[in-house]
Amino acid sequence: MTCGRIDRFAASRTVDRVYKFIEQIVADHMTRDVMTVPPELTVRELGQRFKETDFNGFPVAQGRQMVGFVTKFDYLACFEFTPARMLPRYDDLIRRTVAEIMAREFIYVGAETKLTRVLQLMITQRFRSLPIIEGDSRLAGIISREDVIRALESCAQAEAEGA
Repeated sequence: MTCGRIDRFAASRTVDRVYKFIEQIVADHMTRDVMTVPPELTVRELGQRFKETDFNGFPVAQGRQMVGFVTKFDYLACFEFTPARMLPRYDDLIRRTVAEIMAREFIYVGAETKLTRVLQLMITQRFRSLPIIEGDSRLAGIISREDVIRALESCAQAEAEGA
């Protein structure tokens, strides 16, 4: 009998840890001070930002309004060789602006979104980060894979400490 009680106790603690993560929301784990890029930034300057930060993408903002999202993939796509552009002129390509290559339609979440939803989007869509938008397209923050991992670890640590 004692063995069964221990197993149920351990299972109960595991469930508590899972429930703790299920209750987590974006607002408690997001990065609020977000590095953005302006739409008029050149592709050359964007490449430099990617090199300096090692970020995978940046929200594109005019003031506090988010108008797009640009990733390393968008940057690399500028230099793709195609039948129509076998020898692209490098100087012309790097003078293009972020506004010309950014995604104007993007997936975002709100500050009250559950982390379970963020995790689902990151897995199914292979996102590395998601912008957090408040009313009127105002950028409130960003949540990254690393933020979600820290939240998972925090829930596991709290469970290990008996919280």
